[in-house]
Amino acid sequence: MRHGLVTSLIASLLLGAAPEAAAQTPRPLETAPPNVPEFKPAFPQQTRAPAVKTRTPIVVTELASGFNKPWALAFLPDGRFLVTEKPTGSLYIVTAAGKKSPPVAGLPKVDGRGQGGLLDVEVGPDYAKSGLIYWTYYEPREGGNGLAVARAKLVDGPKPRIEGLQVIFRMQPTLESTMHAGGRLVFTPDGKLFVTLGERSILPGRVQAQDLKSDFGKVVRILPDGAIPQDNPFVGRKDARPEIWSSGHRNILSAALDARNRLWIVEMGPRGGDELNRPEAGKDYGWPTIGYGEEYSGEPIHKTTQAAGMEQPVYYWDPVISPSGLTIYSGALFPEWKGNFFIGGLSSQALVRLVLKDDRVVGEERLLTERKARIREVVQGPDGALYLLTDDSNGRLWKLTPGTP
Repeated sequence: MRHGLVTSLIASLLLGAAPEAAAQTPRPLETAPPNVPEFKPAFPQQTRAPAVKTRTPIVVTELASGFNKPWALAFLPDGRFLVTEKPTGSLYIVTAAGKKSPPVAGLPKVDGRGQGGLLDVEVGPDYAKSGLIYWTYYEPREGGNGLAVARAKLVDGPKPRIEGLQVIFRMQPTLESTMHAGGRLVFTPDGKLFVTLGERSILPGRVQAQDLKSDFGKVVRILPDGAIPQDNPFVGRKDARPEIWSSGHRNILSAALDARNRLWIVEMGPRGGDELNRPEAGKDYGWPTIGYGEEYSGEPIHKTTQAAGMEQPVYYWDPVISPSGLTIYSGALFPEWKGNFFIGGLSSQALVRLVLKDDRVVGEERLLTERKARIREVVQGPDGALYLLTDDSNGRLWKLTPGTP
């Protein structure tokens, strides 16, 4: 009888422990097979984070539509939006009610082929005084093109225009390519401007991503007038361009500052290997020497995922999400989202949410997947709502707010 009681006790303890043990191994959000299964993460939590779920009901309101592949949006101080159209090179002022201005007159010609055109737009930190706006675009040049950053005063009115156009930065060298020029702008509180750049995709560009004499595959850091900050990491070196902040990137279409004013980027991988990085001054992030993806043909790119002197991504995706647009949530409308990263997903047709703890990804969620829309841009508004642009020939501007349970 005593033996039976002990056996029964052990059995009940084992049965009771099983669900608890299962709960200690959370299911990853991503369950599809990786493109490169032989590549393993360098540390725990570097990929395939556990699935998390937003508890707050989300209401999606369409504010405007009819944009031809919109790329970026920015808020004017009065609550209206600036919205860029990539292939047409058009910039619009849009009211909260969705009324669209005529195209802002005076913008320079863009090379709108392929991934080119008019890209990011930002309102200058001193806009109230200067009226300056800043934007990136593929600039047509003799022998090809390159990303350029321009600024000008926005003259508001029924027929808006710009005046005093200045090109403050030009990616060098010029190359004939319609791909991978990057293009996100991020102002910092201390008066600097980060510009994210791609490596032009084609092999003559790709091989320059770690070359400090080239802007390809770099994050650069300039002043709002285009001058070089004297505390940039390569200032004074004859073998490096002084604007470079970090190197070894592929194509960066997502960038934002966190609550500590640190820059974070999400860059496009090839077939596998999208990366979340926190680029630090002077560091090399490895492309194309190391990475976690492969060519679109299935051919290998990297012999290894790690190498001396090259940084690991904080997180990577295989399969990819095709990231474009990033905001780090700091608003009050969604308290459970505080500090979370929100990334526009193109091929993944999702708003990708990451939960981080101590600079490691501890949770991932894919929102709005039922809408089957390519999300190009995600920005937190002054009201704490999230604002998104969809990437299609009838591009829409969406607003995300909390609903009633």
